[in-house]
Amino acid sequence: MGGIGSGRQRCWFAGNSTADYLSIDVRRWKREGLLTPQQSFVCLWERQGEVLAAIRVRTEPDRVILDYHHRRGSEDWQNESYPIYLDWTVCNLGGQRPWFLCPARGCGRRVAILYGGGIFACRRCYQLTYPSQREANYNRLARRANKLRDKLGWEPGCLNLPGRKPKGMHVRTFERLTAHHDAFVESALARVTARFRLRNPW
Repeated sequence: MGGIGSGRQRCWFAGNSTADYLSIDVRRWKREGLLTPQQSFVCLWERQGEVLAAIRVRTEPDRVILDYHHRRGSEDWQNESYPIYLDWTVCNLGGQRPWFLCPARGCGRRVAILYGGGIFACRRCYQLTYPSQREANYNRLARRANKLRDKLGWEPGCLNLPGRKPKGMHVRTFERLTAHHDAFVESALARVTARFRLRNPW
């Protein structure tokens, strides 16, 4: 990859998911007060205390400028410095919400998140899927059941027994969440049974 238009090309990265890429989120930068013009900051990506990548960001009115270098495999390092323009929309309850305008040639799509390859571009330009789109349907249902178990304060794992009603939770809320949980679990187990042709389902 390389160059401001490379986000439109279909090559080695095709079929990847958003989890495979570094990303920048304009909403997070707004919450952290990083979009104020005429300042600079460093955006870091770390794993287990080790810095994986870093870019320097300079802010100007209605745009940010990214400065960094990158390479693919054993190729020479390439320096990148380019602007990403911002767009602002009015929120219903007041204030404004920022958006990135995808810098890939021919795009300009308004998005909250950009993904980094040679350049930072939107998900569609890199033809990325979300991790959940690769998930088996029974895993997705089990994950949704586990989210409800977490909300209910129950032990993780949809094969575990249900717990008690959390203190302070309304009975109707508890019954509604429990019903949703049970439906997700029942559907997940039915699909596991069908997928693996089990003779003795749970």
